[in-house]
Amino acid sequence: MSLLKKILALLLLVAAGYLGLWSPDDVVTPPVSESAKAVTQDQIELAFKARAQDLQLTLEGKVKKLLPDDRKGSRHQRFIVRVDSGRTLLVAHNIDLAPRLEGIKVGDRVEIHGVYEWNEKGGVVHWTHHDPQGRHEGGWIRHNGKIFQ
Repeated sequence: MSLLKKILALLLLVAAGYLGLWSPDDVVTPPVSESAKAVTQDQIELAFKARAQDLQLTLEGKVKKLLPDDRKGSRHQRFIVRVDSGRTLLVAHNIDLAPRLEGIKVGDRVEIHGVYEWNEKGGVVHWTHHDPQGRHEGGWIRHNGKIFQ
């Protein structure tokens, strides 16, 4: 991500904080916690409009579509989640590092903690797993009361 894009993303988040739409406490979540806060729909829209990259967040949504696994390099279970605002996000869950979400189906609600990366279709959320080297904040997916990390 270029320096200009990082500065623009930071300025938009600062403006959102000033307007009361965003607070760092809303986005940064401690590792797996029953009380993890999800970002608001406004915050997801701000991240999309700012073309945010490498943004750690927690969100909730409904599974819209199941996709075939990505088997190039590390294997990823993929599905599309629609958040309440209507925005859709691709979830890429590394199944070489975390368990597959067995039994997931269209219409299921999920809570996801990972890294948001902007794209024209709404964005991708990845890093939904632990970091075996301990250098990156671990992510997770909660589905039917079970946490996959």
